Amino acid sequence: MSPTPETTTLDIQGMTCASCASFVEKSLARTPGVQRAVVNYATEKATVEYLPDQATPAALKAAVLNAGYGVAERAPDTSAADRSAEIDQQKATAYQHLQRRFWVAAGLAAVIMPLSMLMLWPALMQYINMQWLNVSLLVLTLPVMFYSGREFYVSAWNSFRHGTATMDTLIAVGTGAAFLYSLAATLAPGFFTRQGLMPEVYYDTTATIIVLILLGKVLEARAKTRTSAAIRALMGLQPKTARVVRPDGLEVAIAIEQVQLGDIVVVRPGEKVATDGLIQEGHSAVDEAMLTGESLPVEKKAGDPVFGATLNKTGSFRFRVTKVGADTMLAQIVKLVEDAQGSRAPIQRLADKVSAVFVPAVVLIAVLTFGLWFLLGPAETRLPLALVNFVAVLIIACPCALGLATPTAIMVGTGKGAEYGVLIRNAEALEKAYQVDTVLLDKTGTITKGEPMVTDFVLAPGQEAKVVLPLVAAVERQSEHPLAAAVGRYAEAEGAPTLQADGFRAVEGKGAVATVAGHAVLVGNRRLLTDAGIGLAPELATQNEQLLAQAKTVLYVAVAGQAVALIGVADTVRPTSEAAIRRLQALGLEVVMMTGDNPQTAAQVARQVGISRYFSEVLPQDKAGKVKELQAEGRVVAMVGDGINDAPALAQADIGLAMGTGTDVAMEAAGITLMRSDLQGVVTAIALSRQTMRTIRQNLFFAFIYNTLGIPIAAGVLYPFFGILLSPMLAAGAMALSSVSVLSNSLRLRGVRG
Repeated sequence: MSPTPETTTLDIQGMTCASCASFVEKSLARTPGVQRAVVNYATEKATVEYLPDQATPAALKAAVLNAGYGVAERAPDTSAADRSAEIDQQKATAYQHLQRRFWVAAGLAAVIMPLSMLMLWPALMQYINMQWLNVSLLVLTLPVMFYSGREFYVSAWNSFRHGTATMDTLIAVGTGAAFLYSLAATLAPGFFTRQGLMPEVYYDTTATIIVLILLGKVLEARAKTRTSAAIRALMGLQPKTARVVRPDGLEVAIAIEQVQLGDIVVVRPGEKVATDGLIQEGHSAVDEAMLTGESLPVEKKAGDPVFGATLNKTGSFRFRVTKVGADTMLAQIVKLVEDAQGSRAPIQRLADKVSAVFVPAVVLIAVLTFGLWFLLGPAETRLPLALVNFVAVLIIACPCALGLATPTAIMVGTGKGAEYGVLIRNAEALEKAYQVDTVLLDKTGTITKGEPMVTDFVLAPGQEAKVVLPLVAAVERQSEHPLAAAVGRYAEAEGAPTLQADGFRAVEGKGAVATVAGHAVLVGNRRLLTDAGIGLAPELATQNEQLLAQAKTVLYVAVAGQAVALIGVADTVRPTSEAAIRRLQALGLEVVMMTGDNPQTAAQVARQVGISRYFSEVLPQDKAGKVKELQAEGRVVAMVGDGINDAPALAQADIGLAMGTGTDVAMEAAGITLMRSDLQGVVTAIALSRQTMRTIRQNLFFAFIYNTLGIPIAAGVLYPFFGILLSPMLAAGAMALSSVSVLSNSLRLRGVRG
């Protein structure tokens, strides 16, 4: 029997572009025992699936190190929040170092640029020694090259040693060529003058390119921290301590890591719930917005579940701990969002294929540009023109924007979904939701509340509710039937007094009878009354027909041999279902309902919520077949359900959406989990997926069009017609701007509303 694959996540250090991520991914994929490796440049994480009998975490780390990159250490016993804080601290330190490199380069470039401009003023040059000016510029440029720009050259060298090329290769070759040419002109000007060439220097070009690229890196790093804000916000919600009741009754505040299963924890008003558990005593209203996106607090009482990091609003209660650490709802959500942010959407494959061959192709184009300009350019300027265009091509073609286009949008989109209680399993689910044109809704528990409720309490003439309802409730409290429970809840809500029922007897398939306050009381279906020889008065008979026409279940009540009341029971539609369905239809989606109810009940519910097509009398085992039926019509189907019998249909659908209050099996089969029992979450999920995919397409278009237009212009194709050449400094600025533009476009998703 083959071992079960394990999955681990590595925090990669030193990646500067999508080509770096591609190279690390290939290095990991070549490691024996690795079945799949995905490296995300935006999150700086590698997700690796491997066979534990053939590969080890140490071997995976070695593969990354051999590729010339680093792996941030993860202590095995640290919590997700502590690990995140540690990584954030490492990134903050790296960001400060990046800023320092930028400011050093910017300060020196601010001196280099005006000194270089002196060469444009012949009147001043007679007072200046050109040789000493060039030497001064060289001295000022050296720190820019070997301090501020050092990491570009080290990375390019490491890539060269491994036979690959990255964005840093383009920067290093471009600025290095300009610097070496300038160095030669400074130290051996006679060589140029003997060839009839001016010994021109490009120190200002070299320094300014590095400054602009570092500026782009600073802005990019700053924007990337904002893309993962959702994860940090979720982790920051976890309280640090819990107030635990010891066996002697004392309440002791302990660190959250020390809380154990079975502990009794006290929560006071205004405090956060420490971890997941079940309330033992007390009651309160708990704000669960961070989990479900629901703005209204949820009433909690003994026996109800509570979840870690939710906020207790009013009362005080004690709960028994049922989950700790990685098993809590918050930890599961964080992991799901992290996995989604690190996953790869199918649409990204095109960008990955392009990135894999892009850098070598650009180097080839740059060499051809240099050769053509050197061969065809004017003799007196051919070498400077060839060099300038060679550098411009290398610099403008850096594929940062291409690498950031998809993962940054996915990071922001999935994080935004988590804010609204929409948990997206991976990027593929996000893309599938975008393609959906048909939404199939399971009625019970999705459109409706999933439990019967009393909708009508109709009395015969001369009867009073305050007399009849307590009699009915006394009988139904003895019954275990779901409809009896609905009557019990209704009586409690109406404040009916509690009476004792004697001689209770359940009549199978019909109802129940008992004696209450000296009266014989019958509660059940029509056959129970018929068997007892009890008929309906004309007024009740009319009301009975109306209730049946509304597809409601009717309970008949008789007291002392006389029919006194009718009780209409139905699985009521959720208050938000109709509005949510209309919003889905407004998005151009066809909404179809599926139910096991009879056609009359199905039609009634469908009319109520505005659905024109529905499937009735669908058995649980036939639900997946209905999905296939829609798919056979050429539809891309999203299935929404919550029950264990919905799991096959959720798996069969192109994308499954499971209600978070449903079963774990249903949630496991779904690509998207809705933390609220509310169809508004379906609207949010599909609208968010559409906006995210629209953003990705915009990003990819911008990145492709930028390089498609930029490289030919940098190569000088406009020069023969318009005399236009692209300065390497402008190329560097445009390259930095392209990455920042893609990131900024992705960050607009943070404004999407649920």
